[in-house]
Amino acid sequence: MQSFLGFAGYYRQHIKDFARIAKSLYKLCDQQTVYEMTKERFKAYEELKSCLTNAAFLLIPDLKLPFKLYIDACGEILGAALYQTQIINDKPFEGPICFFSRQINPTEASYGAHQMECVCLVWALEKLYYYLDGTVFDVITDCNAVKSLLNMKTPNIHMLRWQIAIQEYGGNMTIAHKSGNIHRNADGLSRWALANTPENSAWVPQEEHHIEGMGVTDIGTEFYNQVKESYKIDRNCHILSQLIMKDCKDTSLSSKLDEIWKKAYDEKRFHLLDESFTIELNIHVLWL
Repeated sequence: MQSFLGFAGYYRQHIKDFARIAKSLYKLCDQQTVYEMTKERFKAYEELKSCLTNAAFLLIPDLKLPFKLYIDACGEILGAALYQTQIINDKPFEGPICFFSRQINPTEASYGAHQMECVCLVWALEKLYYYLDGTVFDVITDCNAVKSLLNMKTPNIHMLRWQIAIQEYGGNMTIAHKSGNIHRNADGLSRWALANTPENSAWVPQEEHHIEGMGVTDIGTEFYNQVKESYKIDRNCHILSQLIMKDCKDTSLSSKLDEIWKKAYDEKRFHLLDESFTIELNIHVLWL
């Protein structure tokens, strides 16, 4: 409830009778008050939520004017809010265009706090592409790691991928830091987001890789004999085998020449495996 009220309070000057509506909800934040959602408080919560999401409260974007993108990652939640300053009643007014929030997926759960902030930026840019492509905008974050991301000289594989995604907006985007205690518009979204499901407009589907087909091939004695005979015909291999039999005092070596073919046969596998993985249809060979 504190997160919700902190988020709503950021826009209190734009909500008529904010203090009256939120009065009963603020009492829930008192440590000496038993947390109980009465009908009155539930009605106040719904009314306040309606004020925040009402179409009249959201601005119609003007693509000729710059935007402000507020982002925040908190624990397992990502939040983003797109803003724009427009002239309303002859006065500049900064109002919201849209809000997004979602829960992180299992892969992202292993990232650190700084990496999560970068994930949040890349995700927000993808979701708001139709607003931000070709326009000038500022990214506002409470994490300095995002600002230094573009200047990292030795990024890891994740950072490199995020750098490439962000560089598309490099000429039109600037990143600014904003202290967390005044970063409530995005911070609130990152603390009570919707689930990452298809019902959420900010949903990010998980990548799934399906097996299109499978086959089993047995390379048996015939192939082994072909490899053996080809080495007998090969000039260099023939000379090598003659030198081994001539110069080596171990008379039993000639009877063990099959070991040479077996070794060559084993080495031949690497070539076949390389071929199978470089063609469009992957092949897995089972050696028996």
